[in-house]
Amino acid sequence: MVNEVDAWMAKYENPMKPVVEAVRQVVLKADKRIAETIKWQSPTFVYKGNLASFNPRAKAHASLMFHTGAKIAGDFPSLEGGEAVARYMRFTSVAEVKTKAGELKRIVKAWCDQRDAA
Repeated sequence: MVNEVDAWMAKYENPMKPVVEAVRQVVLKADKRIAETIKWQSPTFVYKGNLASFNPRAKAHASLMFHTGAKIAGDFPSLEGGEAVARYMRFTSVAEVKTKAGELKRIVKAWCDQRDAA
């Protein structure tokens, strides 16, 4: 059965589609507690709240916005942004996704652990 995100991805036309799919797979495999849905017309990862959403319009990179990334405990050098709350992780290629996969998995686990402790 095709879920709503699979259906969204099937229709998604963007040069970064393979990169978005690679990031998606890393996040989904990072922690069994993570789920995905479509919010704000974009794939969004959730566990006891919204973790992160893709910016589907970015064409030079795949951009994953962590809604409350500033609050995720830990040292994550690939999280960008000086906003009070949100942080971003950008990927320009599938190879870069592979390079940053360990850090991305740690972010997902930290989020889930933090939500369980709340």
